[in-house]
Amino acid sequence: MKSKLKQLPALLAISIMGLTPVAHAQTEYKISNSKSNDMKLSGTSTLHKWDMNAQSFNGQARFVFKPGTTQLDAISSLDFVLAVQNLKSESKMMDNNAYKALKTDQYKNISYKLTSATIVPKGGGVSLIKTKGNLTISGVTKVVTMDVTCTLNADATVTCKGEDKLNMTDYNVTPPTFMAGAMKTGDALTLDFTMVYNK
Repeated sequence: MKSKLKQLPALLAISIMGLTPVAHAQTEYKISNSKSNDMKLSGTSTLHKWDMNAQSFNGQARFVFKPGTTQLDAISSLDFVLAVQNLKSESKMMDNNAYKALKTDQYKNISYKLTSATIVPKGGGVSLIKTKGNLTISGVTKVVTMDVTCTLNADATVTCKGEDKLNMTDYNVTPPTFMAGAMKTGDALTLDFTMVYNK
């Protein structure tokens, strides 16, 4: 019994040392100022398709890579925040009507928070991530599922790309109209994003 008790500190030390590489493999990243960053809302109207783009948004993530490899092993957290008024189209009138429809006087941001992720390795530092998370628009939060592609780049940054299809009315947003109602936007939207994360 005494012999086993004497061995306990050594066993604990070995266990802690064994866990250390996993703990060190988890690194916090933040969205960089890369020109590759892009977040786009696109939809349709009675006249033409339209896009609103933003290259400035904030967020962070914790990526876990298998020690000594480029293989993504887990994502323990990921979120982003987009100021709605950073979204710009080719028309200032459209922007103003969109901001009004999205109630930016009350809800200034679109935000997302990851709740779970399943990783499918694709090789070469590329992984397909089947994600679930909470997307908040105009103060309304919905659970969304997205397939996101994450790539570990040569400069150690991580690029995440994905899209989500949604309806404005699901978030209590009334599709905006223009030109005294002559132009009406459709309810369906597509949210596309490219986010570059830096250590």
